[in-house]
Amino acid sequence: MKYVENKVVLIGTGAVGMAYAFAAVNQSVCDELVLIDLNEVKSRADVTDLNHGEAWAPSPVTVTFGSYAECANAAMVVICAGIAQRPGQTRLELIATNIRIFKDIVGQVMATGFDGIFLVATNPVDVLAYATWVFSGLPSAQVIGSGTALDTARLRFNLGQYFEVSTTNVHAMVIGEHGDSELPVWSAASIAGRSLAKRLAARPQMQADLDEIFVRTRDAAYDIIEAKGSTSYGIGMALARITRAVLSNQKVTLPVSALLRGEYGHEGVYIGVPASIGRRGIREIVELDLDEAEQAKFDASVATLQGVIAASADVLPAPGSTAG
Repeated sequence: MKYVENKVVLIGTGAVGMAYAFAAVNQSVCDELVLIDLNEVKSRADVTDLNHGEAWAPSPVTVTFGSYAECANAAMVVICAGIAQRPGQTRLELIATNIRIFKDIVGQVMATGFDGIFLVATNPVDVLAYATWVFSGLPSAQVIGSGTALDTARLRFNLGQYFEVSTTNVHAMVIGEHGDSELPVWSAASIAGRSLAKRLAARPQMQADLDEIFVRTRDAAYDIIEAKGSTSYGIGMALARITRAVLSNQKVTLPVSALLRGEYGHEGVYIGVPASIGRRGIREIVELDLDEAEQAKFDASVATLQGVIAASADVLPAPGSTAG
């Protein structure tokens, strides 16, 4: 693979794209960041604005506006382009329009000879990560969706507030569709080093509070979108975290959208699961020991996504022989 060390191309400079760009520059997660968007005037102004903060970044990041030709030697292409979710609209209702947009975007990227890592943020992210894999023909390890990284961050924050501990001391994960069928893995959660299961055994009445916390976590996007039109900062920081994991070859486990190949009893679907991430993308999917109820909910989430993919056959063909 011929790429420029730590060069990232961002496609789509709307609210999510620019929140990611700001986080990437502010944290110096890459050496070079190229912005691509149909609105060139606005995007060039964003480039200037970001460059004016270079003096305060941990280390310099070269930010420029460019064309798809920049993808040829990029280590990563991050896609935040597409039609945004409107108030009251589910992520899955965006599918047909955004699949068509992605077919064009991915086609233009691959025409440059790109052989890096795709990171997809646009909703419905699980389906669009799958679409990116299909349209690109790249090995599935090189196509990552943001998955349930944001949902997991939301859950950790809410649990930290509830137990009055630092978010960094909360170890809990959301898996499944980044959407209404996702689920928390309470059986594997721990708070400040103590398993949540033991806390529940001591205080069974706490389950009602946990259920309310998860509902608040799952539905957070609807409340934010209703109030300000979009979610951006949380997902922007989540994307920056995934980018750092790739470019620094951290081999860290994060909850992202990855292609199942028999894990959790399923295959052929992109869905949020914990995965080890390194320089070449998905290193391996980590299979949590789900309890019976959690496995049933995960199965239902897989079925939801499989149904959407099957119903989208007119715009989303089956993987070709080149998709590995």
